[in-house]
Amino acid sequence: MPATGAPAAGFFWHERCFWHDPGAIGVFSAPGAFLQPQPASESPESKRRLKNLLEVSGLIDELVVRKAPPAERIDLERFHTTGYLEALEAGDRVRGGDAGEGAPYQPGSLAAARQSAGLALAAVEAVATGELPAAYALCRPPGHHAEADRGRGFCLLGNIPVAVMRARARGQVGRVAILDWDVHHGNGQQAAFYAEPEVFTVSLHQAGNYPLGSGAFEEQGEGRGQGACLNLPLPPGCGLGAYAQAMESLVLPALEAFRPELIVVACGFDACAKDPLGKMLLNSEAFAAMTRQVKALAERVCRGRLVLVHEGGYSEGYVPLCGHAAIQALVGSDIAVPDPQNDEIAAWDYQDLQPHQRALIDDWRERWFAISSPASRPPQDHRESNP
Repeated sequence: MPATGAPAAGFFWHERCFWHDPGAIGVFSAPGAFLQPQPASESPESKRRLKNLLEVSGLIDELVVRKAPPAERIDLERFHTTGYLEALEAGDRVRGGDAGEGAPYQPGSLAAARQSAGLALAAVEAVATGELPAAYALCRPPGHHAEADRGRGFCLLGNIPVAVMRARARGQVGRVAILDWDVHHGNGQQAAFYAEPEVFTVSLHQAGNYPLGSGAFEEQGEGRGQGACLNLPLPPGCGLGAYAQAMESLVLPALEAFRPELIVVACGFDACAKDPLGKMLLNSEAFAAMTRQVKALAERVCRGRLVLVHEGGYSEGYVPLCGHAAIQALVGSDIAVPDPQNDEIAAWDYQDLQPHQRALIDDWRERWFAISSPASRPPQDHRESNP
């Protein structure tokens, strides 16, 4: 419990997650004859350093720190095919391999992946049942690219789909909104719930980064799920102004109109200005601001039920500062750590909303709410503070 005596948010982590080894592939999806081996971008360091920073700052003392059991086969099979899980198990017993596309792993990785999914399962369940008001799950390997029958983009198991599917199957929650602000498209969540009207997936990502050909605005669901999928593929180079405009004018109103019972954030930090795999310009305060905005929305529409699940972010030095800022905002704590580059990044040229960015986002907003039913249109005066 924090010093104020207010209900605390949960922090779910496990050392096993840091032991996943994708191999020496650097920033590439696979080794090559002319690529000198180096540790993979998806390394444990950014996550371990985040956890360490929480310890050093004292913010971890304001959290309910928990471990969790690894995900069981029955939970994984709600999303993943039996054939895919069996192939993962077979590879894990011998020499590893690639789980599908750009998802290399070594023996022992499956235990880490099951542990990672277990953290998401436990965090979602604790918040969905009201045991905790909010939670952060420090998951690794990440999960938002994994699909039912294959791994993709460093992701072996779909942490968020697995967790949301179990919570819904157990009757712990009905309508769920999943907001993905990782710099890459949240294709895994989209595929998991593309025809499901009770799960609203929103992805705010860099256009055309990864996966290629995925995450267009026109991808809006199918069948009964038509209109329950929203993609905002932002142009490369977007910074504070563009993200603020996207959040205020479309993301937050669309989430509020959906009226979820629980909000889950796929919390990647690779839209930060220091990331080697993204080309966006956010600083740590931007992630804190987005967290505050979504927290305020959750308090209005779903009794504050909010879970942040760690996804991407490959700057070993800067991810801890972004993560600490987001968790501080989630808790509402006064414990802050200085970010020596926060103000410098904010002062870079082109951080203000650019005309082409405004035109694109405004067009999306007009088109999105034109196809929505009158009952689901946003309040006309809905505005949140800028990141």
